[in-house]
Amino acid sequence: MTAAPLQPLMTADDLLAMPDGGKRYELIDGRLVEVCPASWISSTVAMNIAIRLGPYVRDHRLGKVSGADHGAKLATNPDLVRSPDVAFTRQERLKRGKLTRGFQDGAPDLVVEVLSPTDRFAQVVRKVQQYLRAGAQLVWVLDPSDREAIVYRADGSTEVYGADGILSGEDVVPGFELRLAEIWEDADEDEDDEPADNETVGE
Repeated sequence: MTAAPLQPLMTADDLLAMPDGGKRYELIDGRLVEVCPASWISSTVAMNIAIRLGPYVRDHRLGKVSGADHGAKLATNPDLVRSPDVAFTRQERLKRGKLTRGFQDGAPDLVVEVLSPTDRFAQVVRKVQQYLRAGAQLVWVLDPSDREAIVYRADGSTEVYGADGILSGEDVVPGFELRLAEIWEDADEDEDDEPADNETVGE
């Protein structure tokens, strides 16, 4: 039996040229991977961060903040394109202060990833390392279920913050602080969301 030939690897340009079919994709080592929609809670947490970070960055003219439909090309041959939930890129890294039409070349300076219930932590850590290798200075991973945040830095250090912690923009977003208690307040889970042991889903 002859094995089926492997499909040729895609490039970031191939991904960018794909028609918009209402789905989101990332490119992992040249292979197309569909990105599942975020949970309602995870999306709300990401939005809570963006609506605080965005105005601060704009008012201080620090750069640009982008959302989950933004692609960053982290590696070449094979190409790696990721879509952070929230991202910030410094003004001095923008060509003539403007955005480019294609994917961002390299990682944003600050990357925010918000975990969904289906995320595997090992895969998230792999993604964090990809961002850091591509030039990210700060990566925040927020877990709505445990109400904690893990901060990863370019120098290899990590730090865990509890539900009432305050994240700092450090020297990446100078002067910015994110109070986690405010982020969680709109993301309360419904305790009745899961069926009881004696209930059948759909009945």
